[in-house]
Amino acid sequence: MSVSNFCSPASAVRAKVTFQTLQEKKQAGRPISALTAYDYATARLVDEAGVDLILVGDSLAQVVLGYETTLPVTVEEMLHHVRAVRRAVKHAIVAADMPYGSYHVSVQEGVTNAARFMKEAGAEAVKIEGGANRAELVERLTDAEIPVIGHLGLTPQSVHRMGGYRVQGKSLTAAEALLKDALALEAAGAVLIVLEGMPREVAQHITQRLSVPTIGIGAGPDCDGQILVFHDLVNLTFARPAKFVRQYGDAAALFRSAIDGYVRDVEQRAFPGEEESYHLPKEVRGAFETATPLRRKA
Repeated sequence: MSVSNFCSPASAVRAKVTFQTLQEKKQAGRPISALTAYDYATARLVDEAGVDLILVGDSLAQVVLGYETTLPVTVEEMLHHVRAVRRAVKHAIVAADMPYGSYHVSVQEGVTNAARFMKEAGAEAVKIEGGANRAELVERLTDAEIPVIGHLGLTPQSVHRMGGYRVQGKSLTAAEALLKDALALEAAGAVLIVLEGMPREVAQHITQRLSVPTIGIGAGPDCDGQILVFHDLVNLTFARPAKFVRQYGDAAALFRSAIDGYVRDVEQRAFPGEEESYHLPKEVRGAFETATPLRRKA
């Protein structure tokens, strides 16, 4: 069945998700679901499955574009993928990751680039990494009517400073710093905060202290919601999954089986067959064969 023909019963009656929806879920103790998506087809499937928030993450640098880290991906590349996702999504919130370098030079440049994601690509929010050091930017973005999602803990854009992808907040000082950063982001106007790669106890404490929702990834089950990278979920990363990843399907095996079958059928001239072939109308076929006889084999 093609993507265009797929529509789950729930998707037909589902209301548009807003940040007020997520705030109400936190207050009611109802978990928030989130996933990344980078193209029309997967974004449509994710949306129709009932996910609350779709993040067009800068992780596309690795899982879609083949870079080793998230650092090389550009604003233009991110805009391209946000547009594709936006065309597919009817219900979930669509948020865009601000790539490395797009908000690090100056607050004004950050606001300008964030406005492009909203105006040119249809994003409903932008995500930035960092804590209290991003408070001024969060305030300016909020003043510009741009909802901001914060991101604390293991922040991939800081991979070199952190010395790799390491769990953060493991000491008392580091844990307290994460809490202070979370409170600073909330005070500056962030509508949501992603907590990545930190001890469960730290994420739980931050979640309880904040009024805005938290979304965890490698931060334990006590956050207000969870997010995973789509390609991790379905085994399309060609790498050993992180400890916090649970694979719910094996798309790599499915794709390999389909591709192997296709190659085999082509090599054996089993594809295309009669059922996949078109024919001239009977009244034309004879005249055509008479007018253009086949060359005899030597």
